[in-house]
Amino acid sequence: MTDAICLGEAMAMVTPPPGESLATCDELSLSIGGAEANVALGLSSLGVSTAWASRLGDDAFGERVGRTLQNGEVDVSCVERDPRRRTGLYAKDPAARAADRMLYYRAGSAASAMGPDFLRTGRLPGMLESARLIHTSGITPALSAECFAMIEELLTRRPGEALVSFDVNWRPALWEDRGATELARLADRADVVLVGRDEAEAAFDVHDEQQLRDLLPSPHLLVIKDEAAGAVTLQADGTRTQVPALAVDVVESVGAGDAFAAGYLAELIRGGDQQRALRSGHLCAAATLTVPTDRGPLPTQETTAAALSSSATEWRTIRASTDGFHLPTRSPRPEGNRS
Repeated sequence: MTDAICLGEAMAMVTPPPGESLATCDELSLSIGGAEANVALGLSSLGVSTAWASRLGDDAFGERVGRTLQNGEVDVSCVERDPRRRTGLYAKDPAARAADRMLYYRAGSAASAMGPDFLRTGRLPGMLESARLIHTSGITPALSAECFAMIEELLTRRPGEALVSFDVNWRPALWEDRGATELARLADRADVVLVGRDEAEAAFDVHDEQQLRDLLPSPHLLVIKDEAAGAVTLQADGTRTQVPALAVDVVESVGAGDAFAAGYLAELIRGGDQQRALRSGHLCAAATLTVPTDRGPLPTQETTAAALSSSATEWRTIRASTDGFHLPTRSPRPEGNRS
């Protein structure tokens, strides 16, 4: 049985070598990107049985996306190939000015043609009924009117007994036609909502936790990420849990939010409490912040176990850098009197 299904677009991604620009470099690296695909790969690498559902063009980029997910042990049996529409593409240019660092070529992509009928195609209906978690983001409904209708139906009909998680992933250029009010309406129908504090301010003009909770009163879990400061969970019963972020030598921030979602949701599926879930999210985000790509090698089981079981004081001393995680050295316990 598949525990988690991630529904959304994936694209081929090209990037120049570190320190170079798209305009002047002689070589480009090819990989893949896309919020829900990143989360699917993260969940799978954390031991969660995961499927990714979407549409790809019947082209070389689509082949690359599908193969990358399969190599990451993600089930792609619910992926359709479209012979007429192309796989989306985006380019990352870290050397460019902020407004030009991410260049998207996704208009009219194969994924943008997903609509409500896609939820009733092939194996997907049965998998949605039996999954424990269904994850999507605010990017997917913004791709087209058809995609909006699909996500609206998913959140309204609520197949099976799965938790539905929704990462706001605010992209203002994608929401020009509908506006953030529609995004908030969709998010409020989910069980778990993840949102950055900066996103909440930019999209919804809310500036504190209570304002955000008043805007989104329905989700059982509202996770508010505050970049380097930490993350907070507000539960429906009023319980508040806060965990500070780790110290990180940041290389590139893109993809860290998806990694956080994967870490948090993996622990949630396993039944971990909110402190463990938030810590798991921070660990995965930190791993991605230390690499130039959208996904970094996630922490080893040993690192994760040590970090999740650390005291509050020990947690604050953990640091992530390009050479891995630096954990506090624990003094051995005294053996005591054996006589």
